[in-house]
Amino acid sequence: MQTRTELSTLGEFGLINRIDSQFKMVNKETIKGIGDDAAVVNTDGKELVVSTDLLMEGIHFDLTYCPLKHLGFKAVAVNVSDIAAMNAIPKQITVSLGLSNRFSVEAIDELYEGIKLACDEYQVDLIGGDTSSSRAGLVISITVLGVAEKENIVYRNTAKVGDLVCVSGDLGAAYMGLQVLEREKQVYLSNPDMQPELNDKDYAVQRQLKPVARMDVIHSLRDAGILPTSMIDVSDGLAAELLHICKKSGVGAVIFEDKMPIDDQTYLIGTELSLSPMTAALNGGEDYELLFTVSQADYEKIKVVSDISMIGYITNEVKNAHIMMKSGSLIPLTSPGYEHF
Repeated sequence: MQTRTELSTLGEFGLINRIDSQFKMVNKETIKGIGDDAAVVNTDGKELVVSTDLLMEGIHFDLTYCPLKHLGFKAVAVNVSDIAAMNAIPKQITVSLGLSNRFSVEAIDELYEGIKLACDEYQVDLIGGDTSSSRAGLVISITVLGVAEKENIVYRNTAKVGDLVCVSGDLGAAYMGLQVLEREKQVYLSNPDMQPELNDKDYAVQRQLKPVARMDVIHSLRDAGILPTSMIDVSDGLAAELLHICKKSGVGAVIFEDKMPIDDQTYLIGTELSLSPMTAALNGGEDYELLFTVSQADYEKIKVVSDISMIGYITNEVKNAHIMMKSGSLIPLTSPGYEHF
């Protein structure tokens, strides 16, 4: 039987020391991490890029099927994804937790094991944070700091007419993974003796539980000598993100149904659950791929970068985006992405 240690046996500072002992600083910019009133980061004259995400139990994650180790990794990855979307390099994170008495020391160790795996994966330093008691379950707030040369930062509002619309990876799998997990949760609640049926659904489930921030794409674009003209990460669905770029840049866009990258497993799950893979790709969210535009002058460069799909182009139809269906009909894109309130 696994040992359970109550958080009260450590206290706040004991917990901080326990966490601090597991992390080693890897970036020269990190002058001071955990252990003082504030962290100290030297940016060497570069632009400092900062993003924060808040994850609430029951809103953003369900511990019925989300292991704490996966949750820790995901919490870091979704923040690193925001830094990637600025074409910057992540360097440090702070982690703040709201904890109820449901959670033991071992449970927090498991959460931080996932956080550490992500820190190692993305080469970022954990430099501080905060902890508090919570009456609303587990609350995770992560702030990530990144750096970039001023001329390399990419915004949402700088797409130009004629630019090519590109996206990394594939879309819709995370949404399908969520539907599978929710279905299995309902089966379990009605009959706890039932075994989950996740055969042939491992990819979609992993895309939901342990998404990957596409820093590899950022490095590939740099190696290819490509600076995107605009960029955003796909957290709320491709349609919503493309419309953000269009509205911020004062442009329009056309994308093509037959160019949308959708994994075979997403199609299979869609058939099984009577869900449209295209709807999942456009509006599902949580894919954390990178949606970006590049100049037509970079066409020869971008077409040889791996795991990138060119799905459309930027038009002068201000703030509107459409999808060209295989039938030839042009359908306006809408963005019923996730609303927090």
